[in-house]
Amino acid sequence: MENNSSPATGLQPIRCRAAVCRKPGEPLVIEEIIVAPPMPREVRIRIICTSLCHSDLTFWKLKDPPGIFPRIFGHEAIGVVESVGKDVHEVKEGDTVIPTFMADCGECKDCLSNKSNLCTNFPFSVSPGTPRYGTSRFTDLNGEVIHHFLFVSSFTEYTVVDVVNVTKVDPAIPPNRACLLSCGVTTGVGATWRTANVEKGSTVAIFGLGSIGLAVAEGARICGASRIIGIDINPERFETAKKFGVTEFVNSRTLGDKSVSQAIIEMTDGGADYCFECVGRASLVEEAFTCSRQGWGKTIVLGVDQPGALLNFSSFDVLHRGKTVTGSLFGGAKPKSDVPTLVNWYTDKKLELDKFVTHEVGFEDINEAFNLLIEGKSLRCVIWMNK
Repeated sequence: MENNSSPATGLQPIRCRAAVCRKPGEPLVIEEIIVAPPMPREVRIRIICTSLCHSDLTFWKLKDPPGIFPRIFGHEAIGVVESVGKDVHEVKEGDTVIPTFMADCGECKDCLSNKSNLCTNFPFSVSPGTPRYGTSRFTDLNGEVIHHFLFVSSFTEYTVVDVVNVTKVDPAIPPNRACLLSCGVTTGVGATWRTANVEKGSTVAIFGLGSIGLAVAEGARICGASRIIGIDINPERFETAKKFGVTEFVNSRTLGDKSVSQAIIEMTDGGADYCFECVGRASLVEEAFTCSRQGWGKTIVLGVDQPGALLNFSSFDVLHRGKTVTGSLFGGAKPKSDVPTLVNWYTDKKLELDKFVTHEVGFEDINEAFNLLIEGKSLRCVIWMNK
């Protein structure tokens, strides 16, 4: 743990507040920690505000690896660069930035291609350390290491992020909206825009109307889909979904002996052009694949399933039906080029971020944000660090 001054920069450690999770499933504890200076090619960021994503909740509960504690969660955020390590030229002190769990090194074969957003040099993982060094920049006041989460760890007043995971953005965008582009909204909108390339007039089916599913609906609306069918077991979500462009609804619990895929095939006269699985359940991926249209139907997987989950497809259906299934990590978006585009879309009133934010709390009430998400009362709860 490098928590002494950095010889490359002359910078000093910072003492600040962080919401630390000591044990799985237990309330976060706001305590003082030490944040080390950035190492070469890293930046230290003062977080302005952050939001709570369902992935934080998933790993907060996880008792076995890759669950590890103590840890600082949070990966949807916006902040200001406080200091930079050696050899950082992309951003400078005072820049407004959005950290992302997806890297964009700009040098590897994948980052230089428009076909992928999966960086070869810095692949996505749930590492407890930084991507370049594998070590932590956090310790408590007793010197115990506190682990990182998704290369961001935004539930702290200051964090250290590798420059490949940082995107400079226009500081004019409201921070309580911009932070949503750090993960959830970009994932959903990007899946329609970048991964699926949904055309105007298309039919889209969305399995799961949580925040990611609604972001998919928002993206489908922007792309000009003519029919956006939402599938969920909670009828209370249907009214909300209308605000995001969903035109039709299916409650899988009211279909009797009919499967969801049968219902969608009947509704669409043969299947949807694009099916998005946003829950993280293998059975739903298979249902989505089944009700995608033969010949050109595409199933896009966004939901995070349990470790080791397997998909079961008929070889006959794959070969003879001409369908495809693909994953969409971070919506297929490239952080350093596509996130600024989404910022512009919001500024131009093309992308409606406001309707995603249902609650805002101060840092001291961060556990309330967890309760709201657990109880299904919030889409995105924005947490202000100092307000």
